[in-house]
Amino acid sequence: MTPRRTVAALAALAVVGLAGFAVVAWKPEIAPVRRPMAGDFAPDEVRRGATLATLGDCAVCHTADNGVIYAGGRPLATPFGTLYATNITPDEATGIGRWSKDAFRRAMRDGVARDGSHLYPALPYDHYTHVTDGDLDALYAYLMTRPAVEARAPENSLIPPLGFRPLLTGWKLLFLETGGIAPDPARSDTWNRGRYLVEGLGHCGSCHTPRNLAGAEIRSKAFAGGVAEGWNAPPLDASSAAARAWTAETLYTYLRTGLSPRQGAAAGPMEPVVHGLSSAPEEDVRAIATYIGSVMGLKASKEPAPVPPPVDRAAEAAREHPEGAALFAGACAGCHGDGAPMVAQGRPPLSHVDAVQAEDPRNAVQAILQGLKPSSGVGPYMPPFRDSLTDGQVAQIAAYVRTRFSEKPAWPELADAVAEAKREGSSP
Repeated sequence: MTPRRTVAALAALAVVGLAGFAVVAWKPEIAPVRRPMAGDFAPDEVRRGATLATLGDCAVCHTADNGVIYAGGRPLATPFGTLYATNITPDEATGIGRWSKDAFRRAMRDGVARDGSHLYPALPYDHYTHVTDGDLDALYAYLMTRPAVEARAPENSLIPPLGFRPLLTGWKLLFLETGGIAPDPARSDTWNRGRYLVEGLGHCGSCHTPRNLAGAEIRSKAFAGGVAEGWNAPPLDASSAAARAWTAETLYTYLRTGLSPRQGAAAGPMEPVVHGLSSAPEEDVRAIATYIGSVMGLKASKEPAPVPPPVDRAAEAAREHPEGAALFAGACAGCHGDGAPMVAQGRPPLSHVDAVQAEDPRNAVQAILQGLKPSSGVGPYMPPFRDSLTDGQVAQIAAYVRTRFSEKPAWPELADAVAEAKREGSSP
């Protein structure tokens, strides 16, 4: 074949390939509908949808800081750029007010909007694909009866060419596994309910599973731990170093209250999850704890492993980190020092907090930078020190805390860890 014919053949193949990709990528628009009214839905269905929205944390992602609930605009920093959550109120111009049930189901399961455009998997449709028609319809009923808010999300800011949405077709072909979850007849109804919630609307693996270079969950390492919004999401499988300290009962208490005598307080992205679960039906939270407990390999015993005595190497830590000791005394000892009210109230000492015992300092540093601020206004509060301490001072405190309240090796390169935590924890 002559060079000219070779080029022509390759060009023809490219055209055919592009045409085939266009056929696969194209999704039809679903016709708009009249905006549903509250009277179109049974009250029981709306109430069930409200519970499902809580279990799925819909408000957490679709509400901007100081914004109107469900009106979108919240930024999500990713390795590929910044995505902004969309408006899911029933506003007809900027929300989903003209969406039918079929359009809503398609978006939730297939990641395709009413107009046929592909949605980014920041919407975890790789989990929502497991949700039943009835639950999606109840969620639709709930959202369609919320106040309509006119609010358009900012444009996404992604590295080229990822702003070209048809490319998401390739991602879906590689990583989107559709279909429901069949109950396991060998397991209890509680376990099966927990599995359905965890793998579906709860999308726990979105944070607690590592991701590949394309941003997809590595299914072979499900629940082996991940990173979410600059925080480490710990493993929820048998590799968890904390598994021996949990039982299904203490796990349930943690999910309900955000507090554990062995792991500390829920922080970062986990805090709003716990806030939602605090008002969810008890049987659903127990089901989640039962399923996660089985994934972690927890024993049937309701008694956790004995709590070890606290570690407090104050003298040694002060010798090794005198600046950190002075900063801790001024900024932290009022809550975490000997005889402090928080300790006296039975809150776990720092030596029992996972973030202090972890192999890397990410969560401890983020806790110092961002503090703890319960969504409900009830629970452990810790002020943020991001704007009042320098990076070096945060590193000194972290080094001191690690030495004083742990028998583990010192964290290396803490100054770099603080700088990275600031970048990862910043809103775009």
